[in-house]
Amino acid sequence: MKKQFRYAFGEVLIVIIGITIAFSMNKCADNAKTKKERNQYLTNLKNDLEADKVILTKNIEELQTKIDDAIAILPHLDNDSPAKMSVVNKVFNVMNLTNFKAKDITYQTLINSGDLKLIDDFNLKAAIEAHYSGYEEMLKSYQRQESIVRDYGGHYLIHNANYDVMSKGEFPFTDEKLLKNIIQGMRGSMMLKKQATEQGIKSCDSLIKVLEEEI
Repeated sequence: MKKQFRYAFGEVLIVIIGITIAFSMNKCADNAKTKKERNQYLTNLKNDLEADKVILTKNIEELQTKIDDAIAILPHLDNDSPAKMSVVNKVFNVMNLTNFKAKDITYQTLINSGDLKLIDDFNLKAAIEAHYSGYEEMLKSYQRQESIVRDYGGHYLIHNANYDVMSKGEFPFTDEKLLKNIIQGMRGSMMLKKQATEQGIKSCDSLIKVLEEEI
């Protein structure tokens, strides 16, 4: 009887040990899978940020050119400047919008799928969320300039420009005082837009550095 009991106990013990090992192996496999998914998300986020930074850097250059154009235009408006025609193309350039759309597919996937829980480091999670919230603030500056172009610049180009005379070498814009006010407003909005874009780049750099340390 004692032998049978020991044998049965041994069998049970073997089963328990087997289950424990299997459970541990599954847990290790799950942990490895979780870590792999986490690192893939972080790598994709880093790639998205680097792509955003390229566009934002290009936007800085475009905005500075437009600010310079606006400054060059103003002295030739609402006066008898003989060099008015030299700024016609600059007027069109200033009216052309510089846009930005964040590459945030990875971030949105993290949020919508619930996989943000894979990032268990509170500071890292907070840094990621703060960056994308910062984009929302930055885009307010973009929307502000878009409103000026749509509500004032676009309206002006439709109602106060005679494109037929431009081929004759004549200045095509009427109501130069109004145009001057629009250009001044756009210059101010572009300066704010440029500052916001510079902050966006700094935020990208900061988060990229954090992600590189985590991957």
